[in-house]
Order: sequence, then structure tokens, then C-alpha cells
Amino acid sequence: MFRHHGKTRTLSHNLRIASLLSFVAGMVNVGGFLAVQRLTTNVTGHFAFFVDEVYKMNLWQGLIYFLYIFFFFLGSFVAGLLVELVAKENERLIYVAPVVIESAILLMVGILFSHLARDSPDVIACCLLFAMGMQNSLVTTISNSVVRTTHLTGLFTDLGIELSQLLFYKSRQHKQKLFASIRLRLTIISFFFFGGVITGIVYSYIGLYVLVIASALLIGGLIYDNIKFRIIQLKRRWRSMETDDPGNLN
Repeated sequence: MFRHHGKTRTLSHNLRIASLLSFVAGMVNVGGFLAVQRLTTNVTGHFAFFVDEVYKMNLWQGLIYFLYIFFFFLGSFVAGLLVELVAKENERLIYVAPVVIESAILLMVGILFSHLARDSPDVIACCLLFAMGMQNSLVTTISNSVVRTTHLTGLFTDLGIELSQLLFYKSRQHKQKLFASIRLRLTIISFFFFGGVITGIVYSYIGLYVLVIASALLIGGLIYDNIKFRIIQLKRRWRSMETDDPGNLN
């Protein structure tokens, strides 16, 4: 799910990572909005508000919206930087640092929300935007720009294009590629929606502690990926031992 990148990635890998990360993004999107009434997974709306405030000469409020945009960008930059630094040592571990940092941010915001909400809602928004910038950058990098999980505008655009192409592409190969891509888009949209709906329900009981659950899901994804990788390694070693066993030559 996380480990494979480049030519080794398959649709199955992308579906699994898309399910997990889009679900988390849906949780952050709804949880952040209910908590501080800010968009916390994308910056498209913030850019419009930034321009509007600058036009009105409300420079302080314009600066706040600029900081939202900047922290999303900064998260993306930091994730990209970490990927490049870790890739020099071990390409298979490029995902660990960004996911751990994102998980830590979500955990921190979830735990400290009651202390920050009244006096520092903008700090919460910036932290969540930074985390989502990291997530979007990481998943874009390791999936070869196939998976994006923090906002849906581009997904619905791509989905509309691909559905229209089904009317014209007749070859089996082209249709298989389109169906695979459509399946991926629908998976991301669905899990983003489910994450948001579940958060909306749970928020009324536990507030932004719901982000602690999101943090746990990310760490759980890392653990699952590591366990599955080790199981695959053990199976390969076992098969190799069976192949090398002289008794199997008869």
C-alpha cells in the first residue's frame, strides 16, 4: 500500500491507500469545519477569500487566509523534502516520516482542541492544512500522481471525462483502463464521503477527539503495511528454501 511506488505499484495498492487516506481526509474536512468553521483539506476557497479581503483592504484577515494557503503548501513541501532525503537511504521507507508526522499533528490537535479552540482557531486550521498538504504530496508522489485524497474537485472532473470516454473507446484494453481508473475515483469519493458522514455523527459525542481516531487509522495503516510486507518476505524465503532443497529434485 505505502511501500510500492513507480512501476511496482498496482491498482490494488492504489485502492488500499486511497481508501485509507481519503477516509482520513473526509474526517479532517468535516471535523475541522465543525470545530473552527474553516476549510481544512484544501485551499481553493481560501484563495478566493484572500483576494476578497485584500480588495477590501482588510489586510490582517487577508494575511490569515494567506497563512492557510501557505501552510498547505508548506506541508506539501516538507513531505516532498522528506521523501527525497529518505529515498537516498532507503526508498522503501519514504512514506514513514510524512505519515508519522501527519498522525502526530492530528493526535495533537485532537487532544489539545479544547485548549486551542477558543483563543487559537486559526492555529488549528493551519495545523490541519499542513497535515493535509503533507498527505496530498505523499500520496501523489508514491502513486505517480494517480491518487489525490484531500479534495474532490479534480476527481469529479476526471470522473466526468472518463465516463464520457466510455462512449467512444471500443477496444477492450482501453475500456479496462478506464474502468480501473473510474473504480479508483469512485473509491476515493466514497471513502471521503463516509469519513465525513461518520465524523459528523461522532463529533456530537466526542468533538475533535475524532482526530485521535484518524491518527490511529494512519498508524494502523503503517503497521498493517509492515506486517503484510514481512509475511510476503517470509513466504518468499520459504519458497526459496523449498526450491533449493535437494529433496525436491526427485
